[in-house]
Amino acid sequence: MQEYLLDTAQKRLNDAFRTRTKAGRIRQQNEAKIIKAAEIEFAQNGYKGTSLNAVADRAQLPKSNILYYFKSKFGLYGAVLADILEMWNQAFSVASIDSDPAETLYRYIEAKVAYSYTHPLASRIFAMEIIQGAPHLEAFLAQDLKVWLDDRASVIQSWIDAGKMKAVNPHHLIFLIWGSTQHYADFSTQVCWALGKKEYDQQDFQDATATVAMIVLGGLGLTIPTENR
Repeated sequence: MQEYLLDTAQKRLNDAFRTRTKAGRIRQQNEAKIIKAAEIEFAQNGYKGTSLNAVADRAQLPKSNILYYFKSKFGLYGAVLADILEMWNQAFSVASIDSDPAETLYRYIEAKVAYSYTHPLASRIFAMEIIQGAPHLEAFLAQDLKVWLDDRASVIQSWIDAGKMKAVNPHHLIFLIWGSTQHYADFSTQVCWALGKKEYDQQDFQDATATVAMIVLGGLGLTIPTENR
């Protein structure tokens, strides 16, 4: 009888775990669909011009789901901005004092240019937010971004102190990488016009990565990793 009760209890625990896991996956899938739809709406219409009804229609989910997960349009917009920053910064977030600066900075540049190719709307949303004085970014992420920036700058400074690269202002080095890589998303119309084409192709982004990396790393006394030359 005791074994039966234990088996029954374990079965209930397993069933509950599977239910929670399934619910967790569904939530993640729904949140991802909502953020993707919101990214399109915010990029096309700006914060003021975007409605939760439009996001819900594009995501093909009830508006109540958006309110359940994100509470409000303001909360959804903050989640979109956070998603953008996490995507952009993850390639550099794991760097440490012991990391190779040439390899790390190359991978960061490569990832940022790639995101301009694969997620151009994300960059445009961020650019519009900054141009407008960052009214929403400040409320959600300004402090987190400052902490991240200072922490990454300290890693770069440690490389400088160890004689691994030329001395530069670490913060401005990061700003330079941001500007040069995000340009390909924020000013895509201008760049494509100047290149004489309607849209980018993969080769354009490979050339952009190689050029930006060569200039940045070369200016720091570093060389592009052998496998990427």
